[in-house]
Amino acid sequence: MAAGYDCDSRFIAAHYQPATLIDLALSRGIDSHSLLRGCELFYEDIARGQARISPRQFLTLIGNAERLLGAADSSFLFGQRLLPGHYGEASHALLHALDLQQALDHLCRFRAVLSPLLRPYLLCDDQQVHLYWLDSCGNGTQQRFVLEAGMTAVVSMARRLSGEPLPWRFHLAHPQPREVEQYWVHLGEQLRFDQPLNRMSLPREYLHRRWPHASSTAGGVAQQGGQAQLEALGWAASFLDQLHDHLREHIRTPLNLERVALAFGISPSSFKRRLQKHGTHFQEQLDLVRKHVAIHLYQTKGYTNEEVAAYLRFNDTTNFRRSFKRWTGLVPSSLRQLL
Repeated sequence: MAAGYDCDSRFIAAHYQPATLIDLALSRGIDSHSLLRGCELFYEDIARGQARISPRQFLTLIGNAERLLGAADSSFLFGQRLLPGHYGEASHALLHALDLQQALDHLCRFRAVLSPLLRPYLLCDDQQVHLYWLDSCGNGTQQRFVLEAGMTAVVSMARRLSGEPLPWRFHLAHPQPREVEQYWVHLGEQLRFDQPLNRMSLPREYLHRRWPHASSTAGGVAQQGGQAQLEALGWAASFLDQLHDHLREHIRTPLNLERVALAFGISPSSFKRRLQKHGTHFQEQLDLVRKHVAIHLYQTKGYTNEEVAAYLRFNDTTNFRRSFKRWTGLVPSSLRQLL
């Protein structure tokens, strides 16, 4: 298995998304030295277009910007500037996407360039398209800021490229903030807080509506260039992304830290330390995947409690219900009402 990037891997071009946040802060009178404190980076390094920073440095920058700006709209304004962006061929592929389906596919495929901190994960059912958002690097206290920016980026990009506002609905895992008006302004009023997962949804009919300024030829060339960007980086996904995919693929088999570490080609102790570096542990990641799979089975397959429990290899339904309540804070019957 090819190695994924870690929270301390220096691969993010500082003149891409970090510079977008820096310019937003500078436009509001924030001093660059204060903004970059603790980032192990100087503004001159960014201006030369050669600096590469790690997700951890980017998160430090985000924390500084959030504190110094002190405004409830900062994450949303940052998000409006993110996509398609000016990040080379991966951005060009987004700009020339034929429709929303292709744009979301590009966003997921080129996420190491377009969304290095937060993974967009696309799932569809018969009626809806769901874009889930997963923590790629151990975002910690910056998770809400990064999530707000990521969701706003997709809403803004889709509106710009389709030529119309789209009827997105949002499920957010954090409690409703006092400044909920910013969500109304930038995302709309179809909002639910304190949800089991972070996702944005849309009727499936919007996936294949041809966008007015799409270019299949330019887009095809840009996709090849975007793939070259990923190859130059040396990885297309984070370590946590890879772990999520591995656990999901093998969710119906016995899983423990030792077996998964072996699949990743490292010792259990090294695997455990790598997880700790990202502020997490194996059981937390396994429970997260089980939660995602269970909700997907309830929502798209209409499974009963007994069927979900059997699919996830629980010995009895009572034990499954207890675990589900621990994962989500809800009993399965309450979840079905939410869905």
